[in-house]
Amino acid sequence: MGKRIFSTFLLWGIIIGCVHFLGTTGAVWLVALVAVLTQREFYQMVHRMGMDPFDRFGMTLGAIIMLAPYYAPILFPLHPEMASSGTWLAVAVVVFALRILGEREPHNRVETLAWTLFGLLYIPFMLQFMVRIALLPGPSEMSGLLLVIWLIAVSKFCDVGALLSGLAFGKHKMSPTISPKKTWEGAIGGVLTSAGVGAGLAALLSTHYPAGLTPLVAALVAVPIAILAIVSDLVESVIKRRADTKDAGATIPGIGGMFDLSDSLILTAPLGYLAFSWMST
Repeated sequence: MGKRIFSTFLLWGIIIGCVHFLGTTGAVWLVALVAVLTQREFYQMVHRMGMDPFDRFGMTLGAIIMLAPYYAPILFPLHPEMASSGTWLAVAVVVFALRILGEREPHNRVETLAWTLFGLLYIPFMLQFMVRIALLPGPSEMSGLLLVIWLIAVSKFCDVGALLSGLAFGKHKMSPTISPKKTWEGAIGGVLTSAGVGAGLAALLSTHYPAGLTPLVAALVAVPIAILAIVSDLVESVIKRRADTKDAGATIPGIGGMFDLSDSLILTAPLGYLAFSWMST
């Protein structure tokens, strides 16, 4: 528990310092780095399953998908399609489909294509919505970045609230075959914690957030985001069980790997982007 608390404070220090000193560029690169390292750990688990994905090229395309929303409008101002993740996913399908014909054996070609594309779709494609949130317009220059902070805080504090509530009140198992330690009482505590964190940040940083993100609205939006954070964690547990591994990695003391860190953001990022986009228009 001590290592987990230390790592949590250290990670939040890195996030806040990166945003404060490096602004949007630093935040974009930090999120992209987390996404690519998460994708790397995912492919490592796929290798443990006996599959052979195109991990290097997959991670290269993952980095492009993460950075394209920020850099493509600057580098290719007359070609908005270059900023579209769909464009790069299409490139991935074509390249991987060609490669499986000559680089894999007949018995694993379909699995290679499926797992490589799933890793690209499930991690960088989903997490690139955090980059898009950072670029949203708002009442201040920091609005987009602080919306990203809001999303991260709401998603990750759900895990903290669920852990503490589960330890104190947990009796009824939520999903004993997937994650035996998770309880319904813990999940409820996690959702309530997220709602409180979301409302608190909306009140504290109201001058930077869209007018529609009042504390009440923030608490209500935090509820489905927290639920998806729990689902994201369960999905990662399914993948880890399939790979017969306890942690995705050992990068972060007390937490595990990058996948263990970013798992709750994978499903929440698109929902956050959708909600914030509606408020920003």
